Amino acid sequence: MDPARTEFVLDVQPASPILLFDSGFGGLTVLAELQKQLPHAPVIYAADLAGIPYGPKTEAEVAARVAGLLGRLAERFHPRLICIACNTASTIALGMVRDVLETPIVGTVPAIKPAAAMTQTGTIGLLGTAATIRQAYVDNLEAEFAQGKLLLRHAAPELVEAAELKLRGGTPDPAIFTRAAEGLRGQPGGDATDTVVLACTHFPLVQDELAAAFENKVHFIDGAQGIARRIAYLTQGQSFDRQDDNFAIVTGNEQDSAPLLGGLRRYGIGRIQPL
Repeated sequence: MDPARTEFVLDVQPASPILLFDSGFGGLTVLAELQKQLPHAPVIYAADLAGIPYGPKTEAEVAARVAGLLGRLAERFHPRLICIACNTASTIALGMVRDVLETPIVGTVPAIKPAAAMTQTGTIGLLGTAATIRQAYVDNLEAEFAQGKLLLRHAAPELVEAAELKLRGGTPDPAIFTRAAEGLRGQPGGDATDTVVLACTHFPLVQDELAAAFENKVHFIDGAQGIARRIAYLTQGQSFDRQDDNFAIVTGNEQDSAPLLGGLRRYGIGRIQPL
């Protein structure tokens, strides 16, 4: 048996939720895949809007903030499982959070392994936040799974803001996506890039815009499907009873935002409440 599954309390209440946590609403890409795998699972989505963006923060700031918020959320909602649906938070804080919480936790890591199997040219681009692309965790993934490949990294924090704006019904500046594409293609060997890892859960929300900036000449890959499969596996055999619409918990002052709620309803989230 998978050692991670032995940590579960087998007598999980059917209404006990899965908690998805992100700095903002990029984790909705994970929620969409999770709903395909576990359509009846009760889910609470938690967004740290008061702390976004995480990318410019120090590792110590991110680790302390994520651990503190997840501790409060676990105490309040008693989730059966927590998913840190944020690459930056996962690469920095996952180990710490697992040390302090008894709840099983699934993290999010850049999809370098499947990208290495997919590329035909051997050149892979990686778009992420500044904090994610500099992590030793990414170095280790590259060393383990992308030997003999060229992995080009580019920090594209503007894409986080663009995704959040699009979710609220706004139209991001196309130049944002052009800069992201040029940030990879402008590096030595970048013209051969045929596969791009979206190493931030926000980025698939603007994948269509990115595809246009890359002139539809690259394949994109992210970890949402794999994360959803992992959650489904770890909750295998458990009962689910969603008694109401899924809802979002947010830090900050956007719980009354009509444009935001309109965007969230597309993901089955019926209300927003403050933490």
